[in-house]
Amino acid sequence: MGFRIFLANPVLDEEMIQAATDALKNERFLLGESVLKFEEEFAKFIGTKYAVSVNSGTDALFFSLLACNIENKEVITTPMSFVATANTILYAKGIPVFADIEKGSPNINPGEISKNITNKTGCILPVHLHGHPARMKEILDLAKEKGLSVIEDDCQAHGAKISGKMVGGFGDVGTFSFYPAKNMTVGGDGGMITTNNEHIADLCRKLRNGGSALKYEHVIFGYTSRMSSVHAAIGRIQLKKLLEWNEKRMELAEIYYKHLSHIEKIALPPKCTAEIKPVYHMFVIRTDRREELKEWLKKDGIETGIHYPIPIHLQPIYKKTFRTVENMYPNSENFARTCLSLPIYPDLSVDDVKFVCEKIQEFFR
Repeated sequence: MGFRIFLANPVLDEEMIQAATDALKNERFLLGESVLKFEEEFAKFIGTKYAVSVNSGTDALFFSLLACNIENKEVITTPMSFVATANTILYAKGIPVFADIEKGSPNINPGEISKNITNKTGCILPVHLHGHPARMKEILDLAKEKGLSVIEDDCQAHGAKISGKMVGGFGDVGTFSFYPAKNMTVGGDGGMITTNNEHIADLCRKLRNGGSALKYEHVIFGYTSRMSSVHAAIGRIQLKKLLEWNEKRMELAEIYYKHLSHIEKIALPPKCTAEIKPVYHMFVIRTDRREELKEWLKKDGIETGIHYPIPIHLQPIYKKTFRTVENMYPNSENFARTCLSLPIYPDLSVDDVKFVCEKIQEFFR
């Protein structure tokens, strides 16, 4: 049977289509006026001086790592993320070093970061997984003490806050993805780099554009990673609606908490607090009966997902290259074995969320 409740549902409305059409008709295709305005508006939204658009979240990470000069240096990150988080360290000729996540959280444990810092460490790369902010105060304190750069992977956390401040504005650099399943998108792929450092912003602009500051004058070895004006035009409209969409996600998350918190055999994601404001890119529960529950929900037309079933250190290429083995990062491995993403998106109805909860309740009864 087909799904009646999808895991995610990207928005593309008439206003976005009109903005895309206007950009297509009236602007140059790449780095047009919409791109410049999108960068200005996104920087203002995050609270940084600069924002530099690129064509993917992966390139946002890659260029940020290049700008922080991590070649031949160790970069400490989490094994519980999409593989691009670690891959980009290798692209930038750095050395990925993993630190396990916390129990009860999808995010990296600052205590484990501390244990892994050596005289070769150059950078810490925390991920705000599923839209839940990592413990940035402890991470920034560690980085300051040891003289390390901090690059935030915000690719799932557009609009998440810590003490009223947007993630993406805490580290030396913030990195965002606009892949279609994210809290906001650009009608395709795209990414953004945020920073208060003028040198980093300037270098990332050159890196995305073949290494040039002026046309046909190449001052560094660069890449091709420009955002199209059409994508930026759609992104500008989505950015205006992001806070409203995030509020809806938080309302739906509260319904999940209300109806699932009494079930002893599942663990729920960390809740919103006075200090931490997640944006629920995913609503991820954990249960030892994940596969059975996934099939049970599928029978009633409810789509679920697993983000991510294999932690990075156990991906075949990482096992082969770095000799990583099971039980190295037990919290991450347990999370990967038990996590299940439930439907959550702005136009999902309250009744549909309650229906999902009813079916989960039935399963555990």
